[in-house]
Amino acid sequence: MNPRVKSVVANENYTITITFENGETKTFDMTPYLDFGVFIELKDKNYFRQVKPFMGTISWPHGQDVCPDTLYIEGK
Repeated sequence: MNPRVKSVVANENYTITITFENGETKTFDMTPYLDFGVFIELKDKNYFRQVKPFMGTISWPHGQDVCPDTLYIEGK
């Protein structure tokens, strides 16, 4: 099992910087997701900045989330 999200910061270029419970920090690019389904709303930069850690992963106010394993494995 991969570590879970401790904190998250939204960046201007539709990436998020994530700190995991094990102390690692990675950057995850949300750009490939922005044209699909519930993620389209994230194109609004004001809304995108509202990301928060939630139950070991990340979430936005309207329920968009990303699997914490995806964040950890695909983060750079």
